[in-house]
Amino acid sequence: MFKQNSLRPSFKTVLKTSTVAGLAAAMLATGIPAQIAQSFAEPVKVTAPQVASFGDVVDAVSPAVVSVRVASDVKQAEQDGNSFTFNFGGRGFDELPDDHPLKRFFREFGGQDNSRGDRNQRQFGDRNGGSRKGHLRPTSQGSGFFVTEDGYLVTNNHVVDNGAAFTVIMNDGTELDAKLVGKDSRTDLAVLKVDNKDNRKFTYVTFADDSKARVGDWVVAVGNPFGLGGTVTAGIISARGRNIGSGPYDDYLQIDAPVNRGNSGGPAFNLNGEVVGINTAIFSPSGGSVGIAFAIPAYVAKDVVNDLIKTGKVERGWLGVQIQPVTKDIADSLGLAEAQGALVVEPQPGSPGEKAGIKKGDVVTALDGDTIKDARDLAKRVAAIKPGTDVELSVWRNGKSEPVKVQIGKLEADKQASAPESQAVPDEQGTSEQELADLGISVVPADDGNGVMVAAVAPDSDAADRGLKEGDRITSVNNQEVKSADDITKVMDQARKDGRSKALFQVENNDGSRFLALPIAQG
Repeated sequence: MFKQNSLRPSFKTVLKTSTVAGLAAAMLATGIPAQIAQSFAEPVKVTAPQVASFGDVVDAVSPAVVSVRVASDVKQAEQDGNSFTFNFGGRGFDELPDDHPLKRFFREFGGQDNSRGDRNQRQFGDRNGGSRKGHLRPTSQGSGFFVTEDGYLVTNNHVVDNGAAFTVIMNDGTELDAKLVGKDSRTDLAVLKVDNKDNRKFTYVTFADDSKARVGDWVVAVGNPFGLGGTVTAGIISARGRNIGSGPYDDYLQIDAPVNRGNSGGPAFNLNGEVVGINTAIFSPSGGSVGIAFAIPAYVAKDVVNDLIKTGKVERGWLGVQIQPVTKDIADSLGLAEAQGALVVEPQPGSPGEKAGIKKGDVVTALDGDTIKDARDLAKRVAAIKPGTDVELSVWRNGKSEPVKVQIGKLEADKQASAPESQAVPDEQGTSEQELADLGISVVPADDGNGVMVAAVAPDSDAADRGLKEGDRITSVNNQEVKSADDITKVMDQARKDGRSKALFQVENNDGSRFLALPIAQG
């Protein structure tokens, strides 16, 4: 028989093992007790504020926005002035394998692969037919948008200018031929009409009442930057009434939505899906968008587009006078209470203004009773008047306001304010140079007897600060003709007696004629 004591250690071992196994089984079945379970932090969750989306606007307007491809009979193709330059990890674009996805992408969308230009050339040739059109090449690509159901669309004049064939690429990829209906270089607008043989009804958009557009309002720019296809960016109206020096009718909206080359002619929408502006220019020191873009406001575009659709051209009123802004110094020299209105530099011979008796040195302060803010304001208002209309101008002359009745003429494309012929600095030998110490200039009589020539300007003088230079011709002071330094002195002495602090000088040079105000030394 076995002894009882001999079995006890083994039995105890079995019990211990069974107990551990049972405890493990129980833990597997019921889970780790809460007091010994590992704890994990909750993942980060943020309840974002409800922000308005542009999705509804984009969905509604995108079918109305198109890409405009222009072909001309030129040797080298370019895309709205843009070219791609890329470098990938030290390798140039041409060094990438032919099947590289980036190379395929940029070949498709207008990169540096020359085959694209040839392919587009064949497309234009096949579509238009004829030996002449078979040589057309793509020269620019921009954006546009439909404004009528039957296929009239708006773009920029600089997109279509000098084009011989036009193709419109719609949002769904459909390509349609188009013809040029009319263009207006002064506002950089053009209208195309697609070939709508199938009587298709196009999605179109309308112009907004941009008098209600405010700085800070959202805008959505839709277009075709870099030929990549339909692209959407958003921003706000950052300024109104911008003058960028493109012409006499500058009155741009400044927007901060990213706008690039290829967006030209594309619309900027408000949140109601209405066109508040047409993208036409960017400030681009880097070659791309830096957040400063300029759009033609809806009120300008609306009238021009309607005229182009109806008649293919724009009729504008014409006064026929060269004008410049009235600065505070000029207002002081003329006795005007405020620096506003348009200063007449020279009436054009035979113009409506000259026939009505408008003279150089006059300041146009009102048109039919409405105050004229500045020279640009007068140009825009006259342009909007139907030729043949009689109007009354209020003119500041000789220290008082006078009414002048004018019949507005018709502005022709070749009518421009004439600048005086180039003036040469006379040979100072044999002339009597006279110094006008108070002004910091020396003058000599002009050889032709018309005014005096500036022989020298003191660098630290008021005359130099205001832009008077050697070689300029002074023709009048306070609207009185001068032919010598003595004439200038007499006019300024009289102005001093009249209590004026400044005198108005008319100055001519190679750049044209202008007025500037110089201070009168007192005592």
